[in-house]
Amino acid sequence: MTDHINSRNFSRRTALALPALGFSALSLPGHARAQGDGPPRRGGTLTYAVAAEPPTYDLHATSTFAVMHRVAPHYSTLLRYEAHNYPNVVGDVAESWTAADDRLSYTFKLHSNIRFHDGTPLTSEDVKASYDRLRAPPEGVVSNRLPSFQQIAAIETPDPLTVVFRMKAVDASIMDTFSSPWNSIFSAARLRADPNFPARNVMGSGPFRFVEHVAGSHWAGERFDGYFRDGHPYLDGFRAITMSPSAMVNALSGRQIMAEFRGFTPNERDRIVRALGEDSLVQESSWMLHMILTFNTKQKPFDDARVRRALSLAIDRWGGSQNLSRISQLGQVGGLVRPGSSWSATPEEMQKWPGYGRDMVANRAEAKRLLREAGHENLTFTLLDRNHQPYVTAGIFLIDQWRQIGVRVEHQQAELSAWYAAQGSGNFSALVDSFTQFSDDPTNVLVKYISSDRAEINVSGSTDRELDRLFDQQASTVDPVARKALVRQFETRLFDESYAVPILWWQRIVVMNRRVRGWTMAPTHMIYQDLGDVWLSA
Repeated sequence: MTDHINSRNFSRRTALALPALGFSALSLPGHARAQGDGPPRRGGTLTYAVAAEPPTYDLHATSTFAVMHRVAPHYSTLLRYEAHNYPNVVGDVAESWTAADDRLSYTFKLHSNIRFHDGTPLTSEDVKASYDRLRAPPEGVVSNRLPSFQQIAAIETPDPLTVVFRMKAVDASIMDTFSSPWNSIFSAARLRADPNFPARNVMGSGPFRFVEHVAGSHWAGERFDGYFRDGHPYLDGFRAITMSPSAMVNALSGRQIMAEFRGFTPNERDRIVRALGEDSLVQESSWMLHMILTFNTKQKPFDDARVRRALSLAIDRWGGSQNLSRISQLGQVGGLVRPGSSWSATPEEMQKWPGYGRDMVANRAEAKRLLREAGHENLTFTLLDRNHQPYVTAGIFLIDQWRQIGVRVEHQQAELSAWYAAQGSGNFSALVDSFTQFSDDPTNVLVKYISSDRAEINVSGSTDRELDRLFDQQASTVDPVARKALVRQFETRLFDESYAVPILWWQRIVVMNRRVRGWTMAPTHMIYQDLGDVWLSA
């Protein structure tokens, strides 16, 4: 029997955070036991697919799954999200921690038995060096989430097993920051010798040692017998195989691989289930990942808010959601925060934003008016896209929407490396972009949209000090009602300016061979990827 696992498998707290997406798959009796029947079994090598090559090995410097799904098994973090109980936080290298009543200091006690893969002990010095690199990177080092650390004033190490974080001000997101899978702990000694050591070398304290990376072929890891969590990992090793999405479907259907941890389309899911039959395991949820239309505000005519807003107005998001969710990973309409989460806008609130109203006749009439007013009623430009689904589907959808207001667009599809290079150099006019995070916390999501001189991940080149102000204010606001109101103000401001706007949010459909046990499904593909709890049934 095929098991379909949806949000009802999670804890009550998590279930409330995972809205139903109206999938055709139904939960079947007994599905909640599918990943956990019987005691874990040691041994075996997990083979799984990853759709793109990693642009770096450095988790601090990137935001792509192509790195996370290969590199995470080699590293530890300070805290982590508890398996099968997202978003509850537990310790990783931290054995315990306390927070001051005023939230201006956090003290962590580390496990005493942690060693790096080279045999050296992991101490408070390594935690400090890693977080110093994240919050104040040396010249030539990239910290992709730099704004997340702006409230950390100092990091102290009173003894080898104690780390104290002193804060400049209250940071409502700090526990999520400490739990981020991106904030891997590197060896202080290795960083002193070469601050960019992690970019092309892998040496952590996670459940698996690095074995090799053969570009275009595979990435391999083996069990680290000195891992500090007793009895873990269960696997002898893992092999992440680089392959195209279409090849993944064939390989999983043909039992050449056991899993792919990002997600499939509804049609791909059905094809794999037909091939594997009772050996298939399907898990579905909403996804903390949204497709974005980003304009290069340094180029004309996209330095004009009227042009940007017109192109957003022309997009029928509600109709697109209904149609594209049947054939792709694109799903719900949403703002900047995952739809249905405790921080998200209601559909009624969304419909007040430019581009979110349901009257497309009125929307497109306004779009044409704005283009005429801006002197660009015969606009033509090139849309840069990735040659990977569902990016291509999103690009085709956008071009069709703009055709209906008389805008002609060339569709340029690029490999991942070229796509990233164009972002970094600003060599694009408009871009099909995406953004994913490991937490629904607003600070982790809104950082994509603050001024580009504060956040490198804002590739639009925009500078907006009002957005910066609202971002900083919500980040220090502890009261959830007041904070949510600030998030709505931030969204309203962004959609008026339309430097970058969401297209649709994704739906996560994971299909694997049911031999894979112990893995945790979540509304993000960036957590639970260290494979320390995963095991293979006979």
